[in-house]
Amino acid sequence: MPPRRVSVPESAIVLAAGRGKRMGALTDARPKPLITVEGRALIDHVLDHLATAGVKRVVVNLHYMGDAIAAHLVRRRDIAVEFSREDQALETGGGIAKALPLLGDVFFALNADIFWLGGAMSALHQLAAGFDPARDDALLLMQPTARAAGYDGPGDFMLDPAGIVRRRLETEVAPFVFAGIEIVHHRLFDGAPTGAFSINRLWDAAIERGRLRGLVHDGEWYHVGTPESLALAEARLHTHRVER
Repeated sequence: MPPRRVSVPESAIVLAAGRGKRMGALTDARPKPLITVEGRALIDHVLDHLATAGVKRVVVNLHYMGDAIAAHLVRRRDIAVEFSREDQALETGGGIAKALPLLGDVFFALNADIFWLGGAMSALHQLAAGFDPARDDALLLMQPTARAAGYDGPGDFMLDPAGIVRRRLETEVAPFVFAGIEIVHHRLFDGAPTGAFSINRLWDAAIERGRLRGLVHDGEWYHVGTPESLALAEARLHTHRVER
């Protein structure tokens, strides 16, 4: 439970349309959001967090093996689930843009294939508490690369003391990676293109306006983008269970 009461958005979108190609044969027969960690599908872990945080309604966008994801989620009773089906994959920006009529003025947006554990305050409550709709078009959850289990990339972003985001330069190594969780004001999508596009395009515009900020996650976060990182996550979580 959070240490104080925080008002959270009523709606969220979970991005579940991708193929998950880096998972190789694991996603030949099932979509990546249905791959299991600790015996539960990745997307169920995400919806568990949303329901616990107090989110009432989630939109899940679907493309690759979308029927399998929809069939899996109809059993949920703790949170209302709607679907935004895509005839062609619209990427992160296009997928959210298509679903905007189903979302509120402010909403969470999460990748369906992430796994995290809370810190002193749940990640979703942390974002809700830190988001200022008058100041921010979006607030991104950032994971320190030094504590990102299974991640060995150069990072994504720099943060100044006020949380203002700057992308790393090509020659830089950044201390933070985007954790796949953000809180968004719908105006981020004002003037957005139609069709498929990456949300990075909108983030870059918000960076230029000084309206994209980041907030550092103080809990655990597991990169599960490949079979190897999935195995590492399972091994570390098993070790945690044994130690407890």
